[in-house]
Amino acid sequence: MKKWLLALAAAAALALGIGINHGTSVHADETWTPVATLGVSLTPDQKSGTLSTLEKAANVTDVSQLTVNGSTLVKYLNPAGSSFTASSGVWSSALVQKTSSGGINVQIVDYNGVNNITTITADQYRNAAITAGVTNANIFITSAVKIDGSGALAGVYAAFAQNGQTLNSAQISAAQDEVNTLSGITQANKGQNGYSDKQLNNAVAGMKSQMASQSNNGSQTLSQNQIGNIVDSQLKQNNLTQIINNNQRTQIINLLVKIQDSGALKSNDFKAQANQLASSIQSSAKGLFGKLKNLDTPENRNFLQKIWDSIVNFFQTLGDWIQSLFS
Repeated sequence: MKKWLLALAAAAALALGIGINHGTSVHADETWTPVATLGVSLTPDQKSGTLSTLEKAANVTDVSQLTVNGSTLVKYLNPAGSSFTASSGVWSSALVQKTSSGGINVQIVDYNGVNNITTITADQYRNAAITAGVTNANIFITSAVKIDGSGALAGVYAAFAQNGQTLNSAQISAAQDEVNTLSGITQANKGQNGYSDKQLNNAVAGMKSQMASQSNNGSQTLSQNQIGNIVDSQLKQNNLTQIINNNQRTQIINLLVKIQDSGALKSNDFKAQANQLASSIQSSAKGLFGKLKNLDTPENRNFLQKIWDSIVNFFQTLGDWIQSLFS
């Protein structure tokens, strides 16, 4: 009887092992051959140089190629308000390397020693990719000429579509709106003391994470007032309250409403990808975020409170004095 039970246990263990192996293969990480998305306007020399630059940065050699043209821009970017045509030129290019984990990582690569992406920052690309529904990818971006970088972003969406992972059009539209909004705010605050693009993008990543939590991953719709409170919370945490003006705050709220309406929050990966982005931004700029954290201390709050109390006391004393003149 004992031998029979041992044999049965061994058979069960073997069956369980087979089941686990089978499950692992079914849920294997979905990766694909890296895709280089090359702008249609590149000359033969620029195309060769762009491909070489991207492959070297990604440390790969065997890539598939995809041409991004005006029609690609029209398809992916015009729904958000861009005005590209089928004959629009495209120079900025990307290499998309799908990974099994690690979130969204973006590197803007110099072309012949020069960064030719003039408008969109690496963190803006990353935030936009998350909104569009991209998960776990290393993205390398470059351009042979000075350009804003929109073509590379459209190329990222096209690369996923080419590999059977077509992204939601409403989310892509929200992502493009996000790029326009964040790049506009960064340009408006360029050179202002106490502001950096990393602070803004870290704040927005935090806003996305909070929205996903409070909405129970999109199962509940947040009101504009609730979203406004989330915006204020993250702006405060990133020391941007006194820098982001009311108009820019409204732009961010409207953007987040559009992201919610796009259905992005309903993805199980959205919150995790946003959290990974925030952690990555903070890790890449420890000095900056360490200083911001140090600003929010009891000592500093007490110091500021003392200043405020002094101001209140001054005006109260002034008021009492004025009142005494008429008494």
